[in-house]
Amino acid sequence: MSSPATARGGGGEAGVEQGGRGTWRHAAFHVATTIATPAAYAPLPFAVASLGWPLGVCSLVIGTLVTWCSSLVVASLWQWNGEKHTSYRLLAKSIFGPWGYWYVSFFQQVASVGNNIAIQIAAGSSLKAVYKHYYTAEDGAMTLQQFIILFGAFELLLSQLPDIHSLRWVNAICTASTVGFAGTTIGATVHDGYRIDRKEVSYSLQGNTATKIFRAFNALGTIAFSFGDAMLPEIQSTVREPVRKNMYKGVSAAYTIIVMSYWTLAFSGYWAFGSQVPPYILSSLTAPRWAIVMANVFAVIQIAGCFQANVCAL
Repeated sequence: MSSPATARGGGGEAGVEQGGRGTWRHAAFHVATTIATPAAYAPLPFAVASLGWPLGVCSLVIGTLVTWCSSLVVASLWQWNGEKHTSYRLLAKSIFGPWGYWYVSFFQQVASVGNNIAIQIAAGSSLKAVYKHYYTAEDGAMTLQQFIILFGAFELLLSQLPDIHSLRWVNAICTASTVGFAGTTIGATVHDGYRIDRKEVSYSLQGNTATKIFRAFNALGTIAFSFGDAMLPEIQSTVREPVRKNMYKGVSAAYTIIVMSYWTLAFSGYWAFGSQVPPYILSSLTAPRWAIVMANVFAVIQIAGCFQANVCAL
């Protein structure tokens, strides 16, 4: 896939047309899809539980505000030095020189490859969870590796779309799936929470001092990871004039969806299960079964769009 806008003076990364065609809504779809993957925010209840209510809430709120503000700052750098920068590495080259290009390129490739491997495993796991709901026999059952291969084959087909802008309606469906996953999981979480004897739910931090410290740093890493890489310059290159204004609106709209999904799921999951909440919230849910199946289907749909958007950065 290639980006549909050209960076003037972008060296070897040219060959795309001047000006984007996307609206701020399309930008919102792209940003929400690349950030809010179930694999990223389903562990948030566990992260909040590892920090406790005060620090957990503060960390999540601060993480949201910092990444939202930094996204607006990156969007404001459009046409820095009079050039359109259609990728992070071109923007880094304009600001820091050639070393900035290669520095950002290296870490962006490492992060993208690692992220794509992780979300493929997450998608395969969700497909297998749906499969096991209907096929309970152990003999002849499909394995996780087979589901990952099936997901990869579907992504290979989807990657024939020419650019990020052509993913706009795919990512609109993925954004709806983000809301669907969050809503379904929150509903099932609250349902299970009311079935538990609330007197048995504890919100105290578990383990000795070393364990608490380790879990706290792990939780901060989980919160940081949950906001991911929105590929802002690549997305901004698809947006029509006025580019900055449309991008500001798109980022803010995406973060509205993110806040609704992240905060509600994190706080409801911790409320329901307390310090015993598992690292991946779906693994703790028991009923209703159809809701868990739906949540896994929403997760696969969302991850499909996220994977394609991430491939554009490679």
